[in-house]
Amino acid sequence: MTKEKIKKVLIIRFSSIGDIVLTTPVVRCLKKQLSVEVHYLTKKSFQKLVLSNPYIDKVYSIQKNVTEISDELKKEGYDCIIDLHKNIRTKQVRALLRIPYYTFDKINWQKWVMVNFKINKLPKVHIVDRYMESVKTLGVINDGEGLDYFLPNDLNVDASDFPQSWIVFAIGGAHATKRLPIEKIIDICKKIKTPIILIGGKEDATIGKEVVLTLQSNNIINKCGTTSIDESAWIIKNAQQVITHDTGMMHIAAAFQKKIISIWGNTIPEFGMYPYYKNGIDNNKSVEVENLSCRPCSKIGFDKCPKGHFKCMREIDINKVI
Repeated sequence: MTKEKIKKVLIIRFSSIGDIVLTTPVVRCLKKQLSVEVHYLTKKSFQKLVLSNPYIDKVYSIQKNVTEISDELKKEGYDCIIDLHKNIRTKQVRALLRIPYYTFDKINWQKWVMVNFKINKLPKVHIVDRYMESVKTLGVINDGEGLDYFLPNDLNVDASDFPQSWIVFAIGGAHATKRLPIEKIIDICKKIKTPIILIGGKEDATIGKEVVLTLQSNNIINKCGTTSIDESAWIIKNAQQVITHDTGMMHIAAAFQKKIISIWGNTIPEFGMYPYYKNGIDNNKSVEVENLSCRPCSKIGFDKCPKGHFKCMREIDINKVI
């Protein structure tokens, strides 16, 4: 299909926070370079991430099943699908619409070899650039402008509730093996004199509260579980710097071009999911335990260390963070 024939495109990425933010260069480049109508299909729990994006004309979302919106999708008359998830549900959409589709290389076998045999066959290509390959045949190229994150116009955050300046510590993570033990978090917070705002989901609220109670310092503010994704993004946007695990907040911070200290546990930056900036900018410093024989143990993460020792996080040198 030639780009001249494309008038309306459906981009699909169902989850999760970071992965959706990482698709934004494709969205922007498609819209600006082809002047097409761009629709986006995701899960309802993540639709707020793209609702304020000016390069997206319409957002569809599902709770669980594609059948929830199958009739609406068929009526749209899309010219093609950009499949940036490549799973069973996206195959269902492709089968439903029966139109040309473009997708990307998930490098699953290279990740499998790295996880199971520690043989590095991983391409030195960021996932954003792999996403961009999906639209290359349409004549779309990477504009080098990095990631996007757009705060809604009606977002109401009272700046008077915050100190004059702060560092964000995103203490969350989808899996326990991506998160520092609480004693490491406490040690880092103890040694930093600048006010620190802890952000995370409801599942991180207890840890955030324990950090504050342990340190008894007005410099530590726990916002875990009390802010929306957009409110957390506002806190990141206005921060001096961001300390973060390998999580969605890391990619939101990169979208705002923030200085990042990214802390890596069972996953590795070589998987191609490290902070992605505009051309000519690299504000990330990765902190990890290198040459650990059991790392990476997963391309995603576990609820607990499969070896029991959790050296990938317990042996993190916090002085590198400080």
